[in-house]
Amino acid sequence: MHVLILGAAAGGGFPQWNCHCPNCKGLREGKINAQARTQSSIAVSSDGENWVLINASPDLREQINSRPQLWPDASISRGTRIASIVLTDSQIDHTTGLLTLREGLPLPVYCTDVVQEDLTTSFPLFTVLKHWHGGLVQHTIDIDFHQPFVPEGAQGLTFQPVVLESNAPPYSSYRDNIVPGNNIGLKITDDQTGNVLFYAPGCMQANKTVRQVMGEAHCVLFDGTLWANEEMIDHGFSTKLGTDMGHMPVNGENGAIALLNEFNVERKVLIHINNTNRVLDEGSQPYHSLREQGIELAYDGMELEV
Repeated sequence: MHVLILGAAAGGGFPQWNCHCPNCKGLREGKINAQARTQSSIAVSSDGENWVLINASPDLREQINSRPQLWPDASISRGTRIASIVLTDSQIDHTTGLLTLREGLPLPVYCTDVVQEDLTTSFPLFTVLKHWHGGLVQHTIDIDFHQPFVPEGAQGLTFQPVVLESNAPPYSSYRDNIVPGNNIGLKITDDQTGNVLFYAPGCMQANKTVRQVMGEAHCVLFDGTLWANEEMIDHGFSTKLGTDMGHMPVNGENGAIALLNEFNVERKVLIHINNTNRVLDEGSQPYHSLREQGIELAYDGMELEV
């Protein structure tokens, strides 16, 4: 299974356009050792030719143009190697890039009923896109873990939904009223090798299924949004804890590091990293602590073979 990290940052990217936190300021002024990152999105393929886009970042145009694997076949005047799209939630940083794909529609899109509801009502991207060649061809993801699916173009890979405890977007009718299907992770199995990728860019706490899949996974791409639960409050950017926003902190007794360390996974990678997170500074103690424990930090252009 081929995996491309198209964007590794949380909403706003890094540096965020209006942010002057120590990380964003340090990167702009060249005073910290860090890499710029666009907003979170990945692509997976069984053959290296046909790709499934998982989440559509607002930075998608830049991400596609930076990754030759996704460029159109040179033998045709227009086209795409993106065979289908899977959405794990209805957040702005995971869906706005759908608008960028309008010239290439129709394309199949897979999401839960709850996400489809958000994207046809409170944030009606699906409705808007119908004006381009009929829009997206919608397929429903059943939230039952035991109901696998194979997105178009992903033959050889089996996808299973993993219901995650997180929060819905501010515009959703389900905000702070979490229902199954607001957020899912994906267990993706290579049918030939049996190798498993677990992708969970937004997770507040680990339920039984999350732990089960982590125990089976060869590679985990897990929510690395904030280093500390109080991070946004401490910076004066919000009055909410990370868990209020639907994200497990990286550090601490109940954090992502502690969770990942429970499992013998070949590659443990944090993704969806907020611009305020101290691990972005590769000279920092948190970054070195992460690496000493065998946990990697996703970056734009990272390629994984699972």
